[in-house]
Amino acid sequence: MKKEMKIVSINSCNYGSTGNIMLSIANEARMVGHTAYTVCPKGRSMRKNVSREHIFLSSIVEKNIHLILSKITGLNGFFSHFGTYFFLKWLNKKQPDIIHLHNLHNCYINLPMFFKYIKKHNIRVIWTLHDCWSFTGQCPYFTMIKCDKWKTGCYNCPQYRQYPEAYVDRTKTMYKLKKKWFTGVQNLTIVTPSEWLAGLVKQSYLKDYPVKVINNGIDLKIFKPTDSKFREKYKIENKYILLGVSFIWNERKGLDVFIELATRLNQIYQIVLVGTNEEIDSKLPKNIISIHRTQNQKELAEIYSAADLFINPTREENFPTVNIEALACGTPVITFNTGGSPEIIDETCGAVVPCDDIDALIKKINEVYLAKPFTKEACINRAKKYDMKDKFMEYIKLYKGNNEKLNETLN
Repeated sequence: MKKEMKIVSINSCNYGSTGNIMLSIANEARMVGHTAYTVCPKGRSMRKNVSREHIFLSSIVEKNIHLILSKITGLNGFFSHFGTYFFLKWLNKKQPDIIHLHNLHNCYINLPMFFKYIKKHNIRVIWTLHDCWSFTGQCPYFTMIKCDKWKTGCYNCPQYRQYPEAYVDRTKTMYKLKKKWFTGVQNLTIVTPSEWLAGLVKQSYLKDYPVKVINNGIDLKIFKPTDSKFREKYKIENKYILLGVSFIWNERKGLDVFIELATRLNQIYQIVLVGTNEEIDSKLPKNIISIHRTQNQKELAEIYSAADLFINPTREENFPTVNIEALACGTPVITFNTGGSPEIIDETCGAVVPCDDIDALIKKINEVYLAKPFTKEACINRAKKYDMKDKFMEYIKLYKGNNEKLNETLN
C-alpha cells in the first residue's frame, strides 16, 4: 500500500484562524510528500492566490443565494446544488484517501448531498471542530444563554436570529437533519482543539465517533519577546499595562468587562485594546487606549511584549490563541473560566477567575501587580507547548495512523 496520501481539506474560508489552520496543515502534508488540496467557497474576502492545489467551490452568486434562502427558510446547508454537484464530480476524479473537514457552516455547500457522497464511497473523514455548530440545531455557542437543548434536541431557540442568522426558528428540524447527516459515517475521527469541546462532543449525537484533542498552535518565530517603542509612543512608560486582543469586540469577548475595569481600577493601570474600530471607539471611555485592527503580526508581538498582563474576559471560547501569543511574548494571562481558555495556562504563568466575576478579576489583577508571581521565562516555556509546527505534525501523524489502520483492516 502506498505511503503517499491524497488529502482534500474544506473550510468556509481561506483566511483568518480556521482558514490559516487548513492551509498550514495542507502545506505541512505536502512537505512530507503527500498530495493536499484545499477547498473553500468563492467570496470577496477570500485570499485569491493561495496555491495551485486550492480550488473554489461554487460561485459568489450561488453562495449569496444560499445565504438568502437560508435566512428566509431557516434551513442551513440545503442549497448550493450546482457548486456541490461539480465539487463532487471533482472529488470523483481526485479519489482522495482522506477528506479533512473544518467549518461547514455559513451556507456554501449542500450538506445532504455531501454526506450522502461520503457515506456511499466510504471515504475516511477527519473533522476538526472549531465550535459547537456540528451538534446543535443552529448555533456555534450556547454558553452565554446556558442552553442544554443540544443534548436531546433543539427547539424554541433564543438566538436563532444570530449567526448563522435565520428569520424563522427551524432549529428543531435542523437538529434532526444534522443528526441524520453527520452520524453513520463509517470512518470518521473528530478533532477538537480543547478538552472542553471534546467533553461536549461526547455528550452529543456525535458521541460514538473517536475524539482526539489537537490544540491550536502559534508561530513561535513571530510571537516572542520583541522590543518596541510602544510605551514611549503612547506616553505610558510608568503604567502597568493590561492588554486585551480580539478581532471582534462584543459582549461575548468581554468588551463590557474592560469598560467596567476602566472605571474601577487604580490609575496605575492602563488598559489597551487591540482589534477595535471606530464603532467600538465610540463606546470606550477615554482612559482606554484603542488600537484598530492590524494584520501585522510583528507589531502585535511588540504590543504583547510591552504589556504587563494579558486579560481575556471571554464568555464563549474554544481554544483562544491570543492567550498563547501573549505567553510566547513573556506576558502572563488572566482569563475567565470559559471553554478551553483556562487549559492554555497553568499556575506558573497565569490565573483563572469565575466567568463574570468582576470583583474576583480585579482582586487577581491587584495580586499579580503587587506580588509579581509569574516570570517571563515561565510564560515563554509554557508557550513552547503550543508550537504551530508540532501541532500540524500531529495532524500528519493522524492521517498516517488512519491509513495504517485501514491497511490492517484490508489485510
